[in-house]
Amino acid sequence: MKQWMKKSLAACLALVMCLTLAACGGKEGETPAEESVNVRVAALKGPTAMGMVKLMSDYAPVEEALEDKENVVTAGGGNTYEFTLAASADEVSPKLMQGELDIACVPANLASVLYNRTDGGIVTLAVNTLGVLYIVENGNSVQSMADLAGRTIVASGKGSTPEYALRYLLTENGIDPDTGVTIDWKSEHSECVASLASGAATIAMLPQPFVTVAQTQLPDLRVALDLTEEWDALDNGSALLTGVVVARADFVKEHPAAVSDFLEQYSASVDWVNANTAEAAELIGGYDIVDATVAEKALPYCNIVCVTGTEMMDMLSGYLSVLWEQDAESVGGGMPNDDFYYGA
Repeated sequence: MKQWMKKSLAACLALVMCLTLAACGGKEGETPAEESVNVRVAALKGPTAMGMVKLMSDYAPVEEALEDKENVVTAGGGNTYEFTLAASADEVSPKLMQGELDIACVPANLASVLYNRTDGGIVTLAVNTLGVLYIVENGNSVQSMADLAGRTIVASGKGSTPEYALRYLLTENGIDPDTGVTIDWKSEHSECVASLASGAATIAMLPQPFVTVAQTQLPDLRVALDLTEEWDALDNGSALLTGVVVARADFVKEHPAAVSDFLEQYSASVDWVNANTAEAAELIGGYDIVDATVAEKALPYCNIVCVTGTEMMDMLSGYLSVLWEQDAESVGGGMPNDDFYYGA
């Protein structure tokens, strides 16, 4: 009996040792799983945030978000996510450069500016918004870019994509943006809508979904010019882009699995938003990005995408080249190197 117990005990110990060694050793060359990461993400209230709402809601339903909707903390899977919704890029840039954010959705040209300011400390993960800029008018006098000569345009986005796109298009159509037209810059798109609603302005440059917001208040407001079409008409070999997703280079290097996981989920979120307009609009309204009714009408015109890798590099570098030729400071003084483009 004792001999049988000794043999049994020896066999058990041998089995335990084998299992322990197998668990510790793993397969040859296998990389240990990355620990859970808290990913801090920021997006602007507009198309960039609209494409992200499914990702946000997958981890925390709208009703569980903080009441002010400004900081939505979510958790799930292997990582946790902390989302910040901002009104302007000025709120996002300092936090990104100071390491208070890991990933952010910013205007396309600003990504290059931040790359140069941080000596290569910013990486672009994806193009997330194509052209969404429009000239709207309370009237019928603007039928072409030439009709803007001598007029006053209210706009928001000075120092970022809207300003540089408008200046480029005016210049290419023979209008000096400094002397041939008056551009009244506002701090937020909502201020432009307010100016139109009050009658203080009749012409504005607005992105979606703010075009739709303005049209709900002013039924006679019309889209006079689609600036994406005006850009394409120049046939300059580039496309008008609005926004990109960037990350701190250090974060990408330290947490490659977290970055890959984010991109996979973000891409799926964009696909879902584009395919499920009504449901997406409810989430967009719930997160107080824009009203749900407005979002449902605007989504088909928001050009929300998730373009990565070589295609992203080709699109973005072409766009930045056009801006650089016009004004080097619009991209931070110089064109980014290849390390600016993640996965290209």
